[in-house]
Amino acid sequence: MRTPAVVLTTALVLSVAACSGDPEPATTAAPTSSSPTATPTPTPDVVVDGANARLTAAVAEVYEGETGIEAQAHLGTWKKQRVAVVTHDDDVTLAVGPDWEVVGGWWPSLDRGADLGDEARFVLVIGSDARPGTTLKGTRADAIQVIGIDGEGGGGVLGMARDIWAPMPGGGSAKLNAAFAFDGGEGQVEAVEDVTGLPIEGYVATGFGGFEEIVDESGGLPMTIAKKVVLQDTVTVPKGEQTLDGEKALAYARERKSLPDGDFGRSRHQGLTLLAAAVAARLSGPEIIAEEMTLVDAHAESDLSAEEALTFVAAFFRVNPTKVGHHVAKGGFGTSSDGQSIVVLDQESKDVFREFRDGRL
Repeated sequence: MRTPAVVLTTALVLSVAACSGDPEPATTAAPTSSSPTATPTPTPDVVVDGANARLTAAVAEVYEGETGIEAQAHLGTWKKQRVAVVTHDDDVTLAVGPDWEVVGGWWPSLDRGADLGDEARFVLVIGSDARPGTTLKGTRADAIQVIGIDGEGGGGVLGMARDIWAPMPGGGSAKLNAAFAFDGGEGQVEAVEDVTGLPIEGYVATGFGGFEEIVDESGGLPMTIAKKVVLQDTVTVPKGEQTLDGEKALAYARERKSLPDGDFGRSRHQGLTLLAAAVAARLSGPEIIAEEMTLVDAHAESDLSAEEALTFVAAFFRVNPTKVGHHVAKGGFGTSSDGQSIVVLDQESKDVFREFRDGRL
């Protein structure tokens, strides 16, 4: 949901704007001690540490009429556009630059609930099989995961087996993951929409190297592994509670040959990896959202705007983990007309697609 851009509405805020540059925090002048009759400079009603004048003014508009608000701005970038997560006690204000428009948030101190939209939203997460040092163009999708939120605190992660036989962008049919090679992220979104009937807002895609770097630069991925996983006798992920580095997280998400259900099991592992990342982020607090968006942006491709990405991540951050279901779309094995081994979707998966239309599994 888009909130109208805010403007400077009071002389008090304008006085803050006059002395604040970008990206310096808004500050107040100290009273002059040399004169006993000096009048102290008025304290602004809203002070946002780390924010420039425009962002401070945007936050001040949210707290109009309130006094003594001291907040902290956490800044980042997405597709060369600035994003901000401003925290004050348990309040969170989301804004996008360069003019700093407030696009959502939640404000319990004002007795206001979350303003993040109340409709189901879906984003496609794609893991390409591009090797480190190569581009994503022309590669196939190794991981295809639909993340959904229902706008009411629930959500779901739907894994798509890559060998599902599906219509391709431009005509014809092929394995589902081939759509990424034919027409990139937009093509993969189109193919998944054709198969599931879900309205996908956009995608985020990365390759093997990008995935490893995201995990490593985030400090690792805390997970509890139910059963030891070995990737082609090269990387072992032991059983138990641990923090995976990028190499082991990738091994866990890629391995299929040692799993009893093969590619379906791999898709399940990929979904569990996403859920573990969401839990880790929630435990760290909303302060990290802008920083993590900057990190992902450096190692991934996406067609989501800054507003779409920021509000979706923030909404998923607020989802109750007990209200997030996980399913892998699968089916029986068949053979295409040109002799390929393919997956033919079963009725259970088609039923799950319909169930997921409200954003929750």
